[in-house]
Amino acid sequence: MNTVRRVFEGIGAAIRARLGVFALVAALVFLLNLFLPPVLLSLVRKPWDYFAFNPWLKKLPGYLGSSDVPIGRKLEFLPKLALFWFSADGLYGPEWGFAVTVSDLLRVALTSLLFGAYFALWFYRRSSLAPSGWGAGPARPGGVVGVLASTLGLSTGPCTVTGCGAPVLPVVGLAFAGLSSGTLVLLAELSRVGTAAVLVLTGVGVAYFGWLVGRPRR
Repeated sequence: MNTVRRVFEGIGAAIRARLGVFALVAALVFLLNLFLPPVLLSLVRKPWDYFAFNPWLKKLPGYLGSSDVPIGRKLEFLPKLALFWFSADGLYGPEWGFAVTVSDLLRVALTSLLFGAYFALWFYRRSSLAPSGWGAGPARPGGVVGVLASTLGLSTGPCTVTGCGAPVLPVVGLAFAGLSSGTLVLLAELSRVGTAAVLVLTGVGVAYFGWLVGRPRR
């Protein structure tokens, strides 16, 4: 059995056996990443008073099927397309705004699936296999990495904020105190690096546990 096949067979076996864990974790991570920032901003800054789906979305099929628009332009435009947004009005314009783009949604979906698979594998291995090797027990490094990655994932996932393009981490900061534009840029870059690290760490954890679970039993 080659390594890749072994990993995917392990992941598939764990998800089938722990489908409830997979679905619950994936749903929680998905909802928290999308809705925690506007909820937090509503609680500590000003309650949101407007929510809308992008009304232009009804024209999207026609835009994608148009022969007048080059494919390169479509590929450049689509990831930045806002799907929906929250906002709160202030005295001198929007107090805050939070939008989710196509790329945001895809990233959140990928993160959610990875975490769902990670915890399904973790619970499956813990209950079904005899402890052996690194990451076998609940307090081993694999579980610790998962917890750390979960925390980072919920605090650094980049989404768009009206007027500045800042990610979730600056949203949380702005909820309590105003930040300069230079600080926002720095936090945005840190957020992108943190998000990439979260996805890599979680992906490595999923692959490792999939390899362990997919190991031929004697």
